[in-house]
Amino acid sequence: RFYRAPIAENPPTNVSYHNNGCGNYLLEMSDQSSNWCTIESDPGVFTSLIESFGVQNAELSELWSLDDDSLGQMLSGGRVYGLIFLFKWMPDTSSSSGEDGAAHRKPLTSDETPPKLFFARQVTTNACATQAILSVLLNVDEESLVTEEHKNDVAVDCDTKKIVLGSTLGALKSFTMTFPPDLRGEAIGASDEIRSAHNSFARTDAFLAEESRNRASRDDEKEDVFHFVAYVPHEDGHVYELDGLRPGPIQIGKFESGNTNDMPWLTVARTAIQERIERFGASEIKFNLMGLVQDRRCGIRAQIAALDAAGSPHDDEQRLEAHAALAAEEEKREQWKIENDRRRHNYLPFCVELIRALAGSGKMEELTKKATERTVKRRKQAQAFLESKKGM
Repeated sequence: RFYRAPIAENPPTNVSYHNNGCGNYLLEMSDQSSNWCTIESDPGVFTSLIESFGVQNAELSELWSLDDDSLGQMLSGGRVYGLIFLFKWMPDTSSSSGEDGAAHRKPLTSDETPPKLFFARQVTTNACATQAILSVLLNVDEESLVTEEHKNDVAVDCDTKKIVLGSTLGALKSFTMTFPPDLRGEAIGASDEIRSAHNSFARTDAFLAEESRNRASRDDEKEDVFHFVAYVPHEDGHVYELDGLRPGPIQIGKFESGNTNDMPWLTVARTAIQERIERFGASEIKFNLMGLVQDRRCGIRAQIAALDAAGSPHDDEQRLEAHAALAAEEEKREQWKIENDRRRHNYLPFCVELIRALAGSGKMEELTKKATERTVKRRKQAQAFLESKKGM
């Protein structure tokens, strides 16, 4: 699930920032600030990505449906801090948000944007996935957050039920708090730590493949382009759509603030996402939705700790179920690690040697012929399917 991203507006002027040792941050030139690759839309990739930033007690969870049962299942593991939605981007529809006739769907100006709402313009191509994730993390309410400077003041473990941003994101948030959205975007694009973490999920040959895709895209304007946006609740009682390709955040609806249950704001976000999906044709199925949630292991470990405190016997059914659920979560994490290692591995040398071996054995010509026949057959089937859809 690698997706070509839209070209970012106003690419950054190759700057990065660093601490000058006196508590102040300075901007300086960097030659690598625009060198971002596409990464796969996958909860294991994104969870490992945020953990490489230093984030703790959070993970990404994939949503396959927007019905109440699916949202309730996601909520059963703890807090849901925001949603990240992938869709096909079309430049002729204002970032695919449809018509902006309704005032509540117009991007807010800087004066209209709530002071504590973090919004950054996307100025770096291929950074939309990471920027959408950051849009959620940097808008987590303060009661659910442990900053780096207060990390040693509390026991930062699952019992806190709080997200730890880590030093990289903590510094970014404090450094850019007074910045306008475009300069915030440049700070993200110029961050060596964030860019390196993002690019670590590319295969060794990914940049070569990226350049090939870029050349192909110049020859084929019909190639699909995909984009990520974020949906977050805010303490002012509104849900916001954060799209880095828009000039400002979009206020999409109200919810009952102060409620510890996240279902009210998720219901508002669900309506906006469904409206966006309905703007596409019935044949369009290339969507992906994830929620930034509390690390599932936190709730399970807290449950086991409560059973321990209550003196529950080791063969208690509830305890056995909790340990089985924890083992399943640990197994999921281990599988994510295996898959991420495979994503990073460069298979090109193996493929080259395999082709050489097949050619040397005289099997290459026959295998190539069969593969070509299968490809032609699949193309004809796909074309027939599209023609049948047009006739409906």
